[in-house]
Amino acid sequence: MQEINVFEHAEAILKQLSKGAFLNTAANGTQNTMTIGWGQLGFQWGVPTFAVMVRESRYTKGLLDENAVFTVSIPVNDGFQKALGICGSKSGRDMDKFEAAGLETEMGKTVFAPIVKGCGLQIECEVVETKVMEPEQFDGEMADKWYAAGDWHTYYVGKITAAYLE
Repeated sequence: MQEINVFEHAEAILKQLSKGAFLNTAANGTQNTMTIGWGQLGFQWGVPTFAVMVRESRYTKGLLDENAVFTVSIPVNDGFQKALGICGSKSGRDMDKFEAAGLETEMGKTVFAPIVKGCGLQIECEVVETKVMEPEQFDGEMADKWYAAGDWHTYYVGKITAAYLE
């Protein structure tokens, strides 16, 4: 394991994020993952942060609300496209997505949430802010495109507690 400064790798992180990464959570004896393609890397309140957005309907949201920590496993190594597809199209309510996608996990180094082993780049976070999107404060054209069904996102801003290359 090699600790990294996320800002030195920001371009690679954000480039891969647009292709897919695993957002991992755990609570009440259950762990889950979902594919994300959106996120924000930043510096707030004097600390590096990573923000993820999770729709209200997602199983992951309930786990995050119960245990306010998460990890993001960013595949910089080959061989994860099929797993990203499974984890982005199935619900953890119905199955163990780690098992279904053939993913191996281990607990994070600083938070009680799993990482996907072998991805190459891991970010661990403690949630420091949660904000539910407010439809009346959102651009109407974008709302029609992204939220026609009314399934809005909640933002989870996480203070980065560890970032490392496997």
